[in-house]
Amino acid sequence: MSAIETLPAPELCFAAPVDDKWERERRAFVRLLPDLLVTHRDQFVAVHQGQVIARGPDKIAVALQAYREHGQVPIYVGLVSDQPPVPARIPSPRTLNY
Repeated sequence: MSAIETLPAPELCFAAPVDDKWERERRAFVRLLPDLLVTHRDQFVAVHQGQVIARGPDKIAVALQAYREHGQVPIYVGLVSDQPPVPARIPSPRTLNY
């Protein structure tokens, strides 16, 4: 029987959180929401660099307009509403018993 070798615990390096542009734009949307409810209720808005850069009733059209004008950069597109978003129901695929 051989001796058991005990190794030291690994060193864990906790890096600072990554500065995520999309998350900054989402936080800007939340910050702007009270004013947007007055001016853009029930419309989609695109946020880039903390400002609204496009708006309209169709989410895809708003995103396309924002990308067309500002390039392929991270943006946040959200619905201006005081109601929580409707949860999406995605059914699970069924397995077939043969």
